[in-house]
Amino acid sequence: MTPSSPRNFGIDCLRGVAILLVVIHHLALPFRLPLRPSLIGAWVPKRLIDFVSFNGYEAVFMFFVISGFLITIRILERDGDLRRVDLRGFYKARATRILPLLLVVLTALTLLALCGVPGFAPGDKQSILGLVGSALTFTFNWYEGQTGWAPAAWDVLWSLSIEEVFYLGFPLLCLALPRRFLVLGLAVLALSLMPLRALVPISNEVWWEKAYLPGMSAIAWGVLAALAAQRWRPSARDARALALFGGFCVLLVLGWGELVHRHLLKSGMYGLCFGTCLMLIAFRARPPRITRGLQWLAHMGRLSYELYLTHMFIVLATVEGYRALLGKSQDWTFVVYVPAVALCVVLATLVERGMARAAIGRSPSRATLSRPAAAGE
Repeated sequence: MTPSSPRNFGIDCLRGVAILLVVIHHLALPFRLPLRPSLIGAWVPKRLIDFVSFNGYEAVFMFFVISGFLITIRILERDGDLRRVDLRGFYKARATRILPLLLVVLTALTLLALCGVPGFAPGDKQSILGLVGSALTFTFNWYEGQTGWAPAAWDVLWSLSIEEVFYLGFPLLCLALPRRFLVLGLAVLALSLMPLRALVPISNEVWWEKAYLPGMSAIAWGVLAALAAQRWRPSARDARALALFGGFCVLLVLGWGELVHRHLLKSGMYGLCFGTCLMLIAFRARPPRITRGLQWLAHMGRLSYELYLTHMFIVLATVEGYRALLGKSQDWTFVVYVPAVALCVVLATLVERGMARAAIGRSPSRATLSRPAAAGE
């Protein structure tokens, strides 16, 4: 396990929490291996089970915020100012980081789809060519909105489309707009998360969840947090307070979302984005000490991109294996969670090492590329 650097440990753990929630969510869906009907369902509070089982979508929005934060920090460290962003370097780094693994995963998905494996084969209104083409053009979420839910193993690609379309235009806006207009535009986008969502017809469930602009709003929160972190370095005491309050906001939304919606905000996503931003600013200014017991979580965070793109191979195999052994019984579903998550991490680690060796073989300089920011980063 590669150790986390002291500077990034807190942010790595935050990413680890997000990707862990995504993996568990995909295991715990009612039509797979839910926790509630299992033997521990009678002993564990329903709210706790729901907390760990059904926050995958919220976790992706946490990833959006983290991605915007780290990408902006990287530009500021490398180029000094958003107005001096190196377009060629930026796009080259994005392509080098995103495309190799995406191509490998798409190849595996295509082969399994051609074999008609459940969870990989396209739906009635879809085709393998359409799935691959939309993934490579970062229109996968749009394609799903037009054709219905994608096969389970392909479905995770929707968030990557939102991120990469944002990053195609973001550096151009950085060069074209004065800083104050750029910040104003980002603030408007960030605060428009729910008004933008209201424009999407709720009758189209897929597009309502996966439209471009609401996801981009969350990325804008992260960009603004990075700009704030550039100008403000809180004291150790203030950083702890920020981290605690930010964690409280995130925990409140993830665990008591219905109360937040009813009594505080019409959308808990605002609280989720705000809390994530506070923790990112705090961890950036005053990184927490490395805790040995959380190294595994930080490791998951560093592998978040690899985990996000590959975990469904393990999830679907786990579901099929469980049903082959125990049929429709859901009494023992809880037993598979720890081994399944561990196998996801093993697969992601092997993939990351393989991709790193391939990159070194192509060009030694590529081995120095910084780690990804988030699931789609």
